[in-house]
Amino acid sequence: MASSSFPDPTSDSTPFFSDDSEAEGSEEPGAGPSQRQEEEEPASGVSSMRAVFTVIVLCFINLLNYMDRFTVAGVLPDIEQYFGINDGKSGLLQTVFICSYMFLAPVFGYLGDRYNRKLIMSVGIGFWSIVTLASSYTPREYFWLLLLTRGLVGVGEASYSTIAPTIIADLYVKERRTQMLSVFYFAIPVGSGLGYIVGSKVDDLAGDWHWALRVTPALGLVAVALLLFVVKEPKRGAIEARPEHTLQRTSWLGDMKALCRNPSFVLSSFGFTAVAFVTGSLALWAPAFLFRAAVFTKGRPPCIKGPCDTSDSLYFGIITVLSGILGVASGAEVSRRLRLRTPRADPLVCALGLLLSAPFLYLAIVFAQTSPIATYVFIFLGETFLSMNWAIVADILLYVVVPTRRSTAEAFQIVLSHLLGDAGSPYLIGVVSDSLKQTDSYLWQFRSLQLSLLTCSFVAVGGGAFFLATALFIEKDRQRAANYAPSDDEPIVVPKSGRSTRVPVSSVLI
Repeated sequence: MASSSFPDPTSDSTPFFSDDSEAEGSEEPGAGPSQRQEEEEPASGVSSMRAVFTVIVLCFINLLNYMDRFTVAGVLPDIEQYFGINDGKSGLLQTVFICSYMFLAPVFGYLGDRYNRKLIMSVGIGFWSIVTLASSYTPREYFWLLLLTRGLVGVGEASYSTIAPTIIADLYVKERRTQMLSVFYFAIPVGSGLGYIVGSKVDDLAGDWHWALRVTPALGLVAVALLLFVVKEPKRGAIEARPEHTLQRTSWLGDMKALCRNPSFVLSSFGFTAVAFVTGSLALWAPAFLFRAAVFTKGRPPCIKGPCDTSDSLYFGIITVLSGILGVASGAEVSRRLRLRTPRADPLVCALGLLLSAPFLYLAIVFAQTSPIATYVFIFLGETFLSMNWAIVADILLYVVVPTRRSTAEAFQIVLSHLLGDAGSPYLIGVVSDSLKQTDSYLWQFRSLQLSLLTCSFVAVGGGAFFLATALFIEKDRQRAANYAPSDDEPIVVPKSGRSTRVPVSSVLI
């Protein structure tokens, strides 16, 4: 057949700035059967041992990303006191970072589908480490500079979050992929919790919140070294043993049109947006809310001069780590068992997690003024059910989207979930809190933030509805991705004078 004469499309479309070819291998004309067997390697081009080390490195970097993201939240009372800012400006710290991360995600998604993913991540994480370190030296009079540096941190996170799951997808399939994604997404709640813990403890030990921002940059440089020397670029889609013609790349516009016509991808992305809204709001405001609750009930003196009491950040961090581990593990296990009964298991488990988290988060916010113990118990339960979504949503995306569109799909989901989710939710919660204050008393500092945070419970219910809708389409969209074949008019990549070009199928299949 004519199609068998085409070279590997991944190498054709990446003539430079890519090491896809290093996984290809070539067979000597005179090589005997025993020699070919010795040189044989997995379809991904990465040995099983190196694949495991690759996942470990990616998990370590994911953990660092979330540690850095929530270290600021762990020392937020100190930052508010140091710069003399209100709730609205405090919310901007998270919003500016998320907006940068969100708008850069499509750029790295486009690059990640076409060029060397390992090198892209290495450059991005190196830049993130330098900028994070620089942000720790912001003078008191330059709050805008802290906002700017937090925005630039989004460069590193965008370069990583859009690409890392696609590397895992090219190393494993089916149940093994779900297991590895679960391990990868353990890093989100664990890293988030460690951010609060490290931030609060370093602040206490050093007596200066600036030092809390200097922990992750050093570890980030270690992560870059591990990426360069341990991780190997796998072949895109080869592990899934697809026919060659199904791996041809289409244009970015063609990718976006296909993704928008994929109901499971779109609806699950809206569901994940609700998760992002709730987690973004709680991540920044929960420690500050718990601190204000303690001040309101006269269980703790107010923060008039730093360093402030950060014990609530420490406790919230421990709860986040434990609930995250339990939530991600239980979500993956419940989904695995439910798949034996129905192919719609994944979106149903995501819906269940959100719908169960809503009442517990509501109770946690309401009980803050009467029972701190009940508040922490309800936060633990709410975050546990909320964490059931992380690995499952990523798995849904990977099996309803063809390999050559996965980085683009990751980027699109990041943009949507952050644009309508945690890009605005921390700032929105802060602005609403400011607008509800009738006086600047400790009562209204607590009460206004309490009323504002109640929004999260209602958003969680809406997210559950989107995942229930996803369950209606998941079977058909998964089968369509598994059996995908480009249409006769869909352009494919062929070499032309050392460069790639796109022509209609009909012009070459003669």
